[in-house]
Amino acid sequence: MEKNPEFPDLLRLIDERSTAFRAAVAAAPGLDEQVPTCPGWTLFDLVKHLGGGDRFWAAIVGAGPADAPPAEATAARAALEVPREREALLAWLAASTQLLLSALREAGSDAGCWAWWSALQTPRTSGGVARHRAQESAVHTYDAQLTGGAPQPLPVEVALDGVEEFLFTVCATQSAWPHKPTAFGFHAAEGRSWRLTVDGDGARSTRVPAFTAATGEDADTAGASIHGTASELVLYLYDRIQADSLHVDGDAGLFDLLRAWEPEE
Repeated sequence: MEKNPEFPDLLRLIDERSTAFRAAVAAAPGLDEQVPTCPGWTLFDLVKHLGGGDRFWAAIVGAGPADAPPAEATAARAALEVPREREALLAWLAASTQLLLSALREAGSDAGCWAWWSALQTPRTSGGVARHRAQESAVHTYDAQLTGGAPQPLPVEVALDGVEEFLFTVCATQSAWPHKPTAFGFHAAEGRSWRLTVDGDGARSTRVPAFTAATGEDADTAGASIHGTASELVLYLYDRIQADSLHVDGDAGLFDLLRAWEPEE
């Protein structure tokens, strides 16, 4: 029996976002269109990146516990050749996603594997991979839609998990915060909130009671807080939109420090 009840939903979301991504690519004027949110990339480059990533992570999950990605998978990604014609490229992308989904289904949610992130708050397991790939697919779907001139907000289900996944996966570290200890509040309009604490022990996040303007719950505990829809928060965290697109309380300069921070690990 699957131990993680959320795992099937993650596989569904990967499939749904990949389908939406392909639809955006199919509707775009051409594969040579520049992707505004990925400087220097064309839409073709974006498709190659997402499909190549699906295949790379399928190999990683299939390899099981390891201290590094499989050498064969790394070499295959570096030498990746994909079709140039749009219909064939979309078929290749669909097959790439199915390879990833098949590997995840076969492994189940709790199988260990290599991953680039710290294991502090996101496990190095196939379940952790599935959660992160759902977000990769969602954000790149937005990129493809924007390239075609019709960007859509991330679906609420994806976006709410996306804020937490980013904070737990990308931000978690034991590297010391090089500034005065503080905390950041992230508040989704859909009624969910998180706090990222940074200090000499690193960075760690937790879900907290939802912020309400009436109580100002976050005022005394966070040096800076950001408010928006869950989709806006995810797009901000992935540098797709700027902070001025959202509402910021407290010292907005702290978010600049957070964005510029590059932990050693």
